[in-house]
Amino acid sequence: MAQRKGKHQALKAVLELRDMILGGKIAPGERVSEVSISERIGISRTPVREALGRLEHEGLLEQLPTGGYTVRSFTFDDVVDSIELRGVLEGTAARLAAERGADGTVLARMREIVSALDKVIGAGAALMDFEAYAELNSEFHDCLAGLAGSDTVRREVERAINLPFASPSAFLDVQSDILEFRTSLIGAQEQHRDMLDAIERREGARAEFIAREHARLARKNIEYVMNHDRKLIKKLPGLSLVAG
Repeated sequence: MAQRKGKHQALKAVLELRDMILGGKIAPGERVSEVSISERIGISRTPVREALGRLEHEGLLEQLPTGGYTVRSFTFDDVVDSIELRGVLEGTAARLAAERGADGTVLARMREIVSALDKVIGAGAALMDFEAYAELNSEFHDCLAGLAGSDTVRREVERAINLPFASPSAFLDVQSDILEFRTSLIGAQEQHRDMLDAIERREGARAEFIAREHARLARKNIEYVMNHDRKLIKKLPGLSLVAG
């Protein structure tokens, strides 16, 4: 029971601290410590210590030689490179799954996920259950990482996903009221279906291409905000960490 409570507190600390950083409540360059964060979110220092280490691993924090951490800032190229790398690795996972033959159990679950996403998308952009979409989308990509049955590929995909802003669900939780981005999810769902079709048909090159293009949807959305409609930055708080 105590161990379960400890894990719950650690996860809560990670989620709250990540939200504070992406929400701009802690500014880029600002120093954070176990004591200050513990007092701020009302969670004991041990789970806060774990959360700080986790967010350092994700790239949102940088450890200081004098102790504590500081919130990192990023260039736009950092964001683009992270997304591109995730696309390359997920593309490799999709190609290998197609060429080697995918795990049947995982493939069946991915079909179920795509069907569930069809129902979510079918409600239309204005009525879409955004929370359900985010959860199903995350599971789809988790399945994709391990679909080829390679621990090496799965591990490297997961490492890329932990890069700042590279997660398939990056910003999803704060995009729910942006109609332009909701509409783009319709195209993303078509790619989910086409990717799965290519893997099932053992078409490795096609599966890889679709997976890489799928990752670039995130890049297009961020480029749209940064280059064409910067007022949306307030609705995508994580972009406050991006300089320029």
